[in-house]
Amino acid sequence: MAQSPSHKFGQILGKLLEDIVLYDILKPQLERFTAPKNYYLDYQKSRLARKGKKVTWEDKDGNKHDLDFVIELGGTEEKLGLPLAFIESAWRRYTKHWKNKVQEIQGAILPIVQRYSQLNPFYGVVLAGDFTKPALEQLKNHGFAVIYISYIDVVNAFKIINFDIAFDETTPDYLYENASEQLRLITDSEKQRLRQALMQVAKKQVEKFMTKLQNCLERHITQIMIMPLFGNRYDFTRPQEAIATLDTLDLENPRGDFQRIEVLIDYNNGDSIRATFQNKLFLADFLKTLGNE
Repeated sequence: MAQSPSHKFGQILGKLLEDIVLYDILKPQLERFTAPKNYYLDYQKSRLARKGKKVTWEDKDGNKHDLDFVIELGGTEEKLGLPLAFIESAWRRYTKHWKNKVQEIQGAILPIVQRYSQLNPFYGVVLAGDFTKPALEQLKNHGFAVIYISYIDVVNAFKIINFDIAFDETTPDYLYENASEQLRLITDSEKQRLRQALMQVAKKQVEKFMTKLQNCLERHITQIMIMPLFGNRYDFTRPQEAIATLDTLDLENPRGDFQRIEVLIDYNNGDSIRATFQNKLFLADFLKTLGNE
């Protein structure tokens, strides 16, 4: 089925905004942050460590997701490192589509974050277009760092190059077709003016985004608490039974079999990791990954 002129225009506009906001505005900031450190910034390009140009990572269930940026600890062109940051982007024209897109972003990022929860990774999103305040709050409440450029800001930025993109669902197809052609013919000079306008709009948000990223990745451990637990397991279906058994426990002379090792790691930025291990070797391997931070 052929694409509608409005959908085709939206795709071309979204790609242009992605190139400007992600690669002209955010990417240089990420490169300046990662270059002096033992971090590798991955994005859509050819790389020997993986197949193709897409940046793809598996989540806790083995599902694969394509991302815009991933920052790795110890990664190189030839090998993958430990993922410390995941960043995705989205463009939406109408607010009626925001819920599906937000759920799509959460469904891609959060399971990956859960898989690498022992690293407490940073995760963020760059949005442009029509997203409601509840949509933005939903992402922030789930821990996302957010850069958001509203549709009105995008329209105003294009006005600087005398290009009116304030179309809606009543706009005739021929206007969308003309606008699509105009987007294809946009000059480097016009793109630079768009970049400057959008950079001015997003400046404070980008700074806040980068500060949150820096605080997450440059944190340091303030305390590691290891608690090996020994004892006997008791299972109950009624609170009264649990209380009765609790009264018989001799806490002065504890005894029982090894159950597990509880680990608590606190960081200077307020982050914390809580994990449970059944094996000392697995715990040692986990602590080695923290030693690389």
